[in-house]
Amino acid sequence: MGKFITTYLGELRCENLHEQSGTKILTDAPTDNQGKGSAFSPTDLCALSLTTCIITTMGIYAQLKEFSIDAISADTYKIMQSNPRRISKIKIDLRIDLGASGTERNKEGLQRIVNSCPVSKSLHPDIEQEVSVEFV
Repeated sequence: MGKFITTYLGELRCENLHEQSGTKILTDAPTDNQGKGSAFSPTDLCALSLTTCIITTMGIYAQLKEFSIDAISADTYKIMQSNPRRISKIKIDLRIDLGASGTERNKEGLQRIVNSCPVSKSLHPDIEQEVSVEFV
């Protein structure tokens, strides 16, 4: 079980400590919700959690199946709604370079991960997850 320590710094800003590694992440309220937008918002981190979970799970899959991923990059978009204020959609555009040795079987396996990573399965079903994968 991971432990994280959050300290409110005032002015809608928090410092979040990953106890095991000592890594810190600052969060701030977004400008459209009374914040300064000077750091990731909690909902930004939620959207990015989906992206990084997909990519990390793809890396694990590639290790297990013993093939290389030369590069993965992604653009993540978070769409908010009002009444109630919440994330309504997370859109992710993934670009994956498997190099010359990448096979169709590798690509199919990576594509299946998009909807099966732990964060994808943990998000409320009302949050639309739109993930595109482009092999470059």
